[in-house]
Amino acid sequence: MTIRDQMRFWFFALGAFFFLVWLFSGILLPFVAGMAIAYFLDPLADKLEARGLSRTVATAIITALFFLFLVFVLLLIVPLIGSQLAGFLERLPGYISDLRTQAGPYIQHIADKIAPETLNSVGESIKGQTANAIKWAGNILGNLLTGSLALLNFLSLVFITPVVSFYLLRDWDKIVAKIDSWLPRRLAGDIRQCARDIDLTLAGFVRGQSTVCLLLGLFYGVGLTLVGLEFGFLIGLMTGILSFVPYFGMLVGFAVGLGVAIAQFGLGLDVVFVVGVFLLGQLMEGNFLTPKLVGDKVGLHAVWVMFALLAGGAVFGLLGVMLAVPVAAAIGVLVRYGLAQYLDSRLYDHAPHPIAAGAGTGVDGNGEVNVIATRQEGTASPDTNAHVKTPPPASAPDTPKNDTTEDPRG
Repeated sequence: MTIRDQMRFWFFALGAFFFLVWLFSGILLPFVAGMAIAYFLDPLADKLEARGLSRTVATAIITALFFLFLVFVLLLIVPLIGSQLAGFLERLPGYISDLRTQAGPYIQHIADKIAPETLNSVGESIKGQTANAIKWAGNILGNLLTGSLALLNFLSLVFITPVVSFYLLRDWDKIVAKIDSWLPRRLAGDIRQCARDIDLTLAGFVRGQSTVCLLLGLFYGVGLTLVGLEFGFLIGLMTGILSFVPYFGMLVGFAVGLGVAIAQFGLGLDVVFVVGVFLLGQLMEGNFLTPKLVGDKVGLHAVWVMFALLAGGAVFGLLGVMLAVPVAAAIGVLVRYGLAQYLDSRLYDHAPHPIAAGAGTGVDGNGEVNVIATRQEGTASPDTNAHVKTPPPASAPDTPKNDTTEDPRG
């Protein structure tokens, strides 16, 4: 199989994968969720299996404990979040009115110093961009609600995901071994290395970033509650969860928290405390949490993750959000692998090598490279474009050497 045939095969396989995801996107959510749970619980199952438990028993224990913990967390947090969210939505019109009253004089003072034509132009531009942003967010929300969180899919998440995760976790090693046996033998080593890199990248980013988001959500929630901000726990927790999308979560949480603080406290010292909580959280994330828990070796740039999450959500809804990070990790590893192959190829360094097989080099007094060919029987003559010099004939060994004569080897 030629390189062109291989590239055609892999591009066809990639296109078939995305086509199947699009075709079955309405029913794939519980299976993708079960696969993700099995993937992240597999190391724990391996440890229990190494201690003498059978794979089935280890899988049953891990799966039961995981879903019991998940149900406990949902029963503990969801009612609290639900009550705070209902109260926040009820108070939202009042917050907007108070914020407009507080910030109105400052906005009017700035508007008086701007030319009316510029102000109108900026206003029209803001209206247009706001309408586009609302339409875009509405499309994503519609995909999330109608495409992935319909009642049938929600019930499938509840009842099918535990079954799928159990069977996948039990047979995970067998599935990996079977897929490994299907790899083309000549490329098996490279494919295994790429798979290991994807595994390290994905596990490091998702596990590390999830821990960072959880700790940030707890910090922001407790901190904003302690400074007296209304619905501070809800705002802080949502800020931490949305921080999985780099920069986006913090900016949204900061804007909402600052707006509620101004509407509640006015422009005073309490607003400074709220801003201080967000600044302290960012310092903690940038200098301690992210370097320790995520590190800088996962190879996923923040902008690339942001694009993948938003693009996946816009195209496939919640299913696309779940697939976004694994696909982004795989693409990142494959791009780095392809770039390494390119930098190591003649396509990147196309300059001809001055040394052929069985040849030596030298530099004369004019700085020219001389190729001294050691011609063997049956070999072709060296390149005629090279400046070739041969040793003096053996019949004249005593020819006096002129001081200005150049040494053939420089």
